[in-house]
Amino acid sequence: MTEVHVVLPNDIDDPATPSGGNAYDRQVCRGLAAAGWRLREHAVPGAWPRPSAAECTNLARVLDRLPDGAVVLLDGLVASAVPDVLVPEARRLRLVVLVHLPTEDAAEGAALAAARAVIATSAWTRRRLLDRYRLPADRVHVATPGVDAAPLVPGSDAGSRLLCVAAVTPPKGHDVLADALAKVADLTWDCGCVGALNRDPGFVERLRGRLDGYDLAGRVRLVGPRTGHALDAAYAAADLLVLASRGETYGMVVTEALARGIPVLATAANGLPEALGRAPDGSLPGLLVQPEDPAAVADALRRWLTEPELRRRLRRSARARRATLAGWAVTSGRIAGTLREAAA
Repeated sequence: MTEVHVVLPNDIDDPATPSGGNAYDRQVCRGLAAAGWRLREHAVPGAWPRPSAAECTNLARVLDRLPDGAVVLLDGLVASAVPDVLVPEARRLRLVVLVHLPTEDAAEGAALAAARAVIATSAWTRRRLLDRYRLPADRVHVATPGVDAAPLVPGSDAGSRLLCVAAVTPPKGHDVLADALAKVADLTWDCGCVGALNRDPGFVERLRGRLDGYDLAGRVRLVGPRTGHALDAAYAAADLLVLASRGETYGMVVTEALARGIPVLATAANGLPEALGRAPDGSLPGLLVQPEDPAAVADALRRWLTEPELRRRLRRSARARRATLAGWAVTSGRIAGTLREAAA
């Protein structure tokens, strides 16, 4: 049995602040444990990636207590903020950093340079890290998110039930989505927005005002975070996942929708095309539009809502893509391979 110490943000299991990064970390920890690894979890308090001096000192104490030669897997949200802590410890610990979302600053560059290996959660992220920092390519690996199997969602004939799963923050583009929905207000649809409302209260307030101004408040529901069965129920009631993000390193909600055979309308930002992928016949299981373009989102929505044949074609492609998705055991297996290399 091999031991690994895993350093995680303190909100890893907080249902009030679900995130793709936290879900990924928890799934990987479960997968490593199931594969026989002995895990020692260290959930460290902090406003990561902008910790206070006291929070940095606390992390330093956590690492200082680990035995020489220990293999340590650190969430990049924590690691990228503390190169001054990691660089000295790199002499005696075998550090591996898991990067969900690059911060692209000098601190992150120094932290990643101190690690024996870096794991990116998408091929797009790996390319970005290699372009941004002088890292040896053979030390930067990819472990894309897995997805749990889920029941097939048949969808309604009209396709009018739209779903957005994302924390309500500017990077997720809810304002772009609101502008797009206003342009198709003449059509029949409703949209449920599932995601945390407490990360940027000012943005949420402005979004509510925008929806009121468009007279869409009754058709666009900001329902807050959902996990477990409640999130499953949201997907089960959906016809189309809509994601107007300004940027995503991957987009786990895309594969969560595809695992249910739900087509996706998303921006072609960063790693989103990678997550959407293609069906075995080469078809796209959804629609991709340029970021920051409400008119393009609206045009795609209008096509989806008014063209039955398009809906049928995209549903067929989504169901075919569903069969190609890998589970979390594949993800944790790739990470385990990197950890074994670091331990050798």
